[in-house]
Amino acid sequence: MSEARDETVVFVVEPLLPQRLRRPSDALRFLATLLVLSAVILLMLVAQQTLIGLEQDVTEGTDRAPALLAGIATFLSGAAVLVVPTAFAVERVFHRDGLRVAEGLIAAILGMAGSYLIGQWLVTAGPDDLATLLTGARDLEPLNALLSSVIAYATAVRISRRPTWRALMWTVTALSIFSLFTGKQITLPSAIVTLLFGMAVGYATLYGVGSPNTRPPGNAVIAALRKLSFSPISARRIDDDHQGSRRYAIGLSDGSSLDVTVLDRDRQVAGLPYRLWRRIRLHSETRRRAIRSLRAELEREALMAYATQAAGANTPRLLGTSEIGTEAALLAYEHLETRALDQLDDSEITDDLLAQIWEQVLLLQMQRLAHRRLTGDSIHLDREGRVVLTDPRSGEVAAGDLLLRIDIAQLLTYLALRVGAERSVRAAAGVLGPDALGGALPLLQRIALTRETRAALSKNKELLPGVREQIEALTPQAEVEEVRLERFKPRTLVTIIASTLAAYFLLSQLSRVNLLQVITTAEWGWGVLALAASGVSFVAAALMIRGFVPEPLPLGRTVLVQFASSFVKLVTPPAVGGVAINTRYLQKRGVPPALAVASIGASQVIGLASHILLLLLFAYITGSNTTTSFAPSRGLLVAVLAVAVLIVILLGVPPVRRMVTRRLKSLFSNVVPRLLDVLQSPRKIAEGFGGILCLSLTFVVCLYACVRAFGGDTGFTTVAVVYLTANAIGSAAPTPGGLGAVEASLALGLTVAGVPAEFATSSVLLYRLLTFWLPVLPGWASFTYLQRHEAL
Repeated sequence: MSEARDETVVFVVEPLLPQRLRRPSDALRFLATLLVLSAVILLMLVAQQTLIGLEQDVTEGTDRAPALLAGIATFLSGAAVLVVPTAFAVERVFHRDGLRVAEGLIAAILGMAGSYLIGQWLVTAGPDDLATLLTGARDLEPLNALLSSVIAYATAVRISRRPTWRALMWTVTALSIFSLFTGKQITLPSAIVTLLFGMAVGYATLYGVGSPNTRPPGNAVIAALRKLSFSPISARRIDDDHQGSRRYAIGLSDGSSLDVTVLDRDRQVAGLPYRLWRRIRLHSETRRRAIRSLRAELEREALMAYATQAAGANTPRLLGTSEIGTEAALLAYEHLETRALDQLDDSEITDDLLAQIWEQVLLLQMQRLAHRRLTGDSIHLDREGRVVLTDPRSGEVAAGDLLLRIDIAQLLTYLALRVGAERSVRAAAGVLGPDALGGALPLLQRIALTRETRAALSKNKELLPGVREQIEALTPQAEVEEVRLERFKPRTLVTIIASTLAAYFLLSQLSRVNLLQVITTAEWGWGVLALAASGVSFVAAALMIRGFVPEPLPLGRTVLVQFASSFVKLVTPPAVGGVAINTRYLQKRGVPPALAVASIGASQVIGLASHILLLLLFAYITGSNTTTSFAPSRGLLVAVLAVAVLIVILLGVPPVRRMVTRRLKSLFSNVVPRLLDVLQSPRKIAEGFGGILCLSLTFVVCLYACVRAFGGDTGFTTVAVVYLTANAIGSAAPTPGGLGAVEASLALGLTVAGVPAEFATSSVLLYRLLTFWLPVLPGWASFTYLQRHEAL
């Protein structure tokens, strides 16, 4: 089947290409449209009042339009919005492209049905704010069914690829929106959401039903090779490369062979979300674009192949490149009989082979070439046992030091997975020298390695520390600067999202507060007490830190550190910023890092224990206020029992039990000895434990005074329970300073305790103003002062 019948006809052995493909680009466009739609809806909800005012201004302007002009626009748009898609359909059918029209009709039906169903849901059960925004409090469709179906149709038939039709379609769409708006049949927000919804339906339809396969088949590859003066006599499709590109093994009439890689245009966006994520998350010197055209991809791989050949590295020679029509391009390499390193047993990887691998990499490094994918599937051995480097398409020419050092770190780690850390480092040092390994030492981070290597490291977590130890043993005196590769960690993204939601919550709560009424009705004597309690809390926090540090600390400067921590909490979760800045302060005071961490850890542990005890105590008192006997409430007993059962269940899970055991072991090995040092001094005991108790009570007094300032008569113990519970929730929240979580918990708790909702919101906002926002300015001043005097 794979033999040639004559010199001009070559049968290509390959599976039948599918008639239709689901293009990754359509899925990405669909997701991007959904993201834009979500962002637009969120922005509309946040700026609802502004948008309503803008719409009123636009309405007044359109009402002034001449009636004749409005009538003509209405007539023309009503007809043209149907005529233009119909005319395009006739034109496509005439050109025997009726299948595209059928896809458009499917999208139009889905757009109409989807807009109707979503509209019914919004009117009957959806968010009231969103429904009001889209309908303008009138009897209108939230989403215009006709407009959404037309946009879905236009998107699915890819009318945007035809400039004339595209301009005509958007013109009649704009006229249609104008006529609907002047006729008060649609609102401005509804028009925007309808357009985006129609586009999303169109892209979803394209991806769901697939698009005609325009990839050139194997015989087109043969024809392109003949234009390059090759004489193929056989062709066979082989496994795709790691990026999903097609590959062919081509036999030539002179007895030699070619390995041909085909770059398909529709594959250029494959893996785009991962590339974008890595590009956003990591610091690197690469100038490679996340989205690359077919021509750019072809030129990049060809340039890297020629550069590696010029460097003297043993790589397959690139013999020719060519486009295959408009939808693909090929690269023809000489065929070498090789085996991938992944196919070798670990026992076959000798020290001589390791040295050869590093010699090839050294040739690239000397010419500033970064391979970017030094793994077992790109390092091969030919029949003579020589190392061959393949897969240059991920590489970088004129690479910076960072990329070159990442290459070394990647290869060190991969070989260590195969032969162990000691052999991997020894072989590299024999070729590159200890200094090069010392430069790669800070790059031995999981985030810098390839996806496959990171997956392998998840099963061998001790490998990277082992490689570092081997390098440090070679270069014990080397001073290596730390390299921060990550721009942010995934939890930072969670913090950003949570902060956005918290800001929306606060804005919505603030919009319900009548500020004039708050100012005129509040009893500001209680406000002064709340402000004083907030100020005393910083002194209490300083006493707590002093009490758990055996070394002497000045009270004034320690208080300034607590103010500085209030500034840092603007950008960090509450349980992180204070700990970090206090630890840094102790180190600057001459406390060794381990003891500084242990001191802060001891204060946190005792603070947590006292927090729980105070919560139980106040809950106990609150539950017994209405009884003659001083007995705990039934709710408290149920809560305690539920927590106990949950702890027992969690400790019954082996991974959880091991984690708890490990944490407790760390606690007793570091924190407990520090506590024993503190317990030897009665003054330190009084400062530490008194500071913890005073810190909690000052915040309770502050919240209680804020409640009383707005006429609330809730008891002190009830307010204490609300504060202690909300503070625990806020400490676990990923948002800066527990933003959003603390406000929601406090407002809910006070409302449940009997404080009217509007007064509860006002009390919470005043409390957060005094304890979170107001200290920011003195906190910034303290932070700057302490840095200037090298105390932080």
